[in-house]
Amino acid sequence: MSVVLRIVVSLAFAMLASCAANETLLSEVKGTCTEVYNGAVCTWAKMNGDLPLEVGATIPIATIENSPPPQNMVWPPVPIAALDIPLPARAKSGLVHFSMYWEGMGHPPGAYMTPHYDFHFNAITSAERMAIDCSDLAKPAALPVAYALPDIPLPPDMAHMMGVPALVGLCVPQMGMHAVPASEVESTQPFRGTMVIGYLRGKPIFVEPMISRAMLLERKSFDLAVPEIHGFAGAHPTRFRADYDAAKQEYRLVFSQFVDTR
Repeated sequence: MSVVLRIVVSLAFAMLASCAANETLLSEVKGTCTEVYNGAVCTWAKMNGDLPLEVGATIPIATIENSPPPQNMVWPPVPIAALDIPLPARAKSGLVHFSMYWEGMGHPPGAYMTPHYDFHFNAITSAERMAIDCSDLAKPAALPVAYALPDIPLPPDMAHMMGVPALVGLCVPQMGMHAVPASEVESTQPFRGTMVIGYLRGKPIFVEPMISRAMLLERKSFDLAVPEIHGFAGAHPTRFRADYDAAKQEYRLVFSQFVDTR
């Protein structure tokens, strides 16, 4: 065997060995599951060693199809699922737990007054989220470009039920403030899907794909843009997609491309 051929063969074996080693580092870690409207909603993380590549939740189409009809609003909203993100992925993804809400009546402002789901990927623990009472109304010094954190006046009946005349910064107890695309604040057209950024005491605490039931029932994969967000205490995702698997009849809500902008 010539010297050149020996070098080529050696490089080929080295590349194969490297690929095999990398493959052994790849794994999908299961989180927790709960039944929601006749479907199992689960969290998971795809890891490369100790680095999260993707963090997400699986949402069966059965859950969306079996969404109950609109009922009287409960205040504060109660999650229909509250699940931990797998422990190995938390520190380097910035995502700690997942809370999911069915908004059968929609909610203000007007663009969101259509049946939809809130999928909160929280950077705080469930206990910290539950303690949010909206008594601290400090807003962040800066928002993502083209986003707004509006104060929404409430109709008299809603104001009486909620005990406040307006939602300052769209703050909801046990959730936090909600920054939304500014173009949607005054819109009267029903939205389809958007990325919401949550805040508490001026700091971001969640990223939320908010998606209409009508859009989910289309059974199509889609992306939602994640804006540039400053102020996270650690890592956070910069990309989101919803992958629909026709064979499994489910969506995989996927956050990826994690960065740390501290």
